[in-house]
Amino acid sequence: MRLLVTGGAGFIGSHYVRAVLAGAYPDHDADRVTVLDKLGYAGNRANLPEHHPRLDFVHGDVLDLPLLVDVLPGHDAVVHFAAESHVDRSIADAAEFVRTNVEGTHNVLEAGRRTGVARIVHVSTDEVYGSVETGGSPEEAALRPNSPYAASKAGADLIARAYWRTHGLDVSITRCANNYGPYQHVEKLVPLFVTNLIEGRPVPLYGDGANVREWVHVDDHCRAIDLVLTRGAAGQIYNVGGEAHTNLAVTERLLELAGAGSAMVQRVPDRLGHDRRYCVDDTKIRDRLGYAPRIPFETGLAETFAWYRDNPAWWKPLKQDEQSS
Repeated sequence: MRLLVTGGAGFIGSHYVRAVLAGAYPDHDADRVTVLDKLGYAGNRANLPEHHPRLDFVHGDVLDLPLLVDVLPGHDAVVHFAAESHVDRSIADAAEFVRTNVEGTHNVLEAGRRTGVARIVHVSTDEVYGSVETGGSPEEAALRPNSPYAASKAGADLIARAYWRTHGLDVSITRCANNYGPYQHVEKLVPLFVTNLIEGRPVPLYGDGANVREWVHVDDHCRAIDLVLTRGAAGQIYNVGGEAHTNLAVTERLLELAGAGSAMVQRVPDRLGHDRRYCVDDTKIRDRLGYAPRIPFETGLAETFAWYRDNPAWWKPLKQDEQSS
């Protein structure tokens, strides 16, 4: 199989690419992978092997439809990660999120239709369901996004569904909980808090910290995506859940790992429109595709903390860029 991975130099996409090249998934031992990434602030060529006989890299943007049409022939499947994903940035300026997440997804689907790509997996988020007070959102739940980021991903999901229904494109959608793990950009909660604590700086906790998120290790998420790629059905959506924790509980565990006290927590005004609780029902992917997470949150968080502690050369330049912007 020959795979095109959009956004493959980002956090989740690069983990998926490295796993495929390392033979972590069944039947991928001989697969060739093409990564297409614009190398924006969250895309990092250093997240990928510098040289690998089965890896090709294309520096390009999903907003460039002619490029996609030129690159796609010969590929059997597309795993579409490329997206703007930071909620705070979407609140400050939503336009780039609409362009990349909606128009970019349209371009991937349209290029796939024009070139006859056999299979596409569109990677989305649990945030499209909006905040839920109790229980978990099933795949057929109404979409009620509350942030510009979530709205742009919901729009992309609907375009993907339309291309399946109208054009018969073999596309599936995954909607995952919060990811964490190595190589995640320092703007996100876990790496931001970890790197701040390593540097002896306080961590900024929104509001009362009682917002609930499900957390899944990036390795578990990528295994779920590959199951959907190889065994999922066209036109179907698959939720990928995780372990539920409040932001405050995650913060307290990170303080423990750093040997720091509660004085290192800096309370900051809550995010605009901050959703209180996300939770998905992932019975479908478990029952139909045999998925189950392997990495307990406690173990994965400790390993992630250790990775950032041991790899300052990777994250310190990103931290400096964030502080100077």
